[in-house]
Amino acid sequence: MPELDEHTPVLQLNRFDQLRHFLTIDGLSCQHLTDILDTADTFIEVGSRSIKKVPLLRGKTVANLFFEASTRTRTTFELAAKRLSADVLNINISTSATSKGESLSDMLQNLEAMAVDMFVVRHAQSGAPHFIAESVTPRVSVINAGDGRHAHPTQAMLDMLTIRQHKGQFNGLTVAIVGDILHSRVARSQIRALNVLGAREVRVIAPDTLLPVDVESFGVKVFNDMSQGLEGVDVVIMLRLQKERMEGALLPSESEFFRLYGLSEKKLKLAKPDAIVMHPGPINRGVEIDSAVADGPQSVILNEVTNGIAVRMAVLSMAMSGQIAELAADEEVI
Repeated sequence: MPELDEHTPVLQLNRFDQLRHFLTIDGLSCQHLTDILDTADTFIEVGSRSIKKVPLLRGKTVANLFFEASTRTRTTFELAAKRLSADVLNINISTSATSKGESLSDMLQNLEAMAVDMFVVRHAQSGAPHFIAESVTPRVSVINAGDGRHAHPTQAMLDMLTIRQHKGQFNGLTVAIVGDILHSRVARSQIRALNVLGAREVRVIAPDTLLPVDVESFGVKVFNDMSQGLEGVDVVIMLRLQKERMEGALLPSESEFFRLYGLSEKKLKLAKPDAIVMHPGPINRGVEIDSAVADGPQSVILNEVTNGIAVRMAVLSMAMSGQIAELAADEEVI
């Protein structure tokens, strides 16, 4: 499977400008992202019902294909699909036929033969969901649940929903993203979403060893000093050190990283008094964030988890609607 090229065309909208796949934030307009947030807003109250179900995907089948370990993302996608009344297949990749030598293409074709309507894909290789989206039939939609260092669009959108809930709008906001920018697909998607939605300034704070060489081209302001970078920000997003993706010694030690770039109560005071603290998880307490901050009054980390279900319900339902609309138009032509 080829690595994703930055110029690879992403055909995630149908001819009616509706979501068909959801692979990346790139190529989507402010209106597209706002539509996702507005749709997610309508699903938030479903979680408080005695019967947490709506019938939008009744009769549809969603297959979760997670080639990487995950807890929050896989679980919230499963809950989202079930709350939309879909049937859900959780494919255990380690015990699937791919472990016996079956190709990814053959596995997909077999699942399509079982009338699966949507694949939710998490993969260590950048571009895997794009490859799958190009390979499936028109009757299947593909959702990217995180691929390599490339993108994690639903995580970015649940973060945008959380920010909008607490700050009302994006215009005028200064957002700081702190930590392992180099290996973070989440940061790339967050930066793109924040810029599209109109944030005043997006900052990244990290040592040079944890910054991409072309990071300025992302549309961010770069800080190596946390005290300077946190000054007057509205939102602080902490990132996990992704040691599983690191090659070589990029850090002197975890304790030294926490001293320089970990978020403590003292450092948080440099931000605005009403700043919110976010983290996509999993949290490494005492490495990138102090427990007093993670569990403190400015933390909205658990709100992010709750919002993940609503956002993923929105994306699943919108992609299915886009698929149905395009298929109906094709049938009319025939």
